Amino acid sequence: MKKTIVVFAAFCLSLSACSSNGTNAFTLTANTSVKLGVALGAAAAIYLIYDPLAPNWEIEEEKLAEDTYRFSMTMKRFHTGGAGESIQIMKRRAVLLKNEYGHGDYQIVEYTEGIDSQTLGARRVAHGVIRFAKREAADSFSMNYAY
Repeated sequence: MKKTIVVFAAFCLSLSACSSNGTNAFTLTANTSVKLGVALGAAAAIYLIYDPLAPNWEIEEEKLAEDTYRFSMTMKRFHTGGAGESIQIMKRRAVLLKNEYGHGDYQIVEYTEGIDSQTLGARRVAHGVIRFAKREAADSFSMNYAY
């Protein structure tokens, strides 16, 4: 919310800079001010829409049982890459949970990827379910054979 207000203020500043008509003796200064205002407004709009510092994927996790989790991942609307990262993100989160709770290993029970069509454009989505195994039950030959 705070970022939106700052970007909106920058955009308003750029519009006020564009409103000068440049007919006085300071025409060069007015034109420079207009160009600067337009550039500032364009940069603010691009930052608001693209937000280069935001992560590519948003992940939500839900605990289904003591040893089972469901992950729902949504990719940001405008991006410059990272479309194939969802399985890596899910595996990375599974390893963090495994280490946090002291499980032996995890198994990917279900994993799907798709496209969610929305009004302003399509977004990539991914859903997965993982199940943790106890340390003594973890068998490297039967775990994660599909991935």
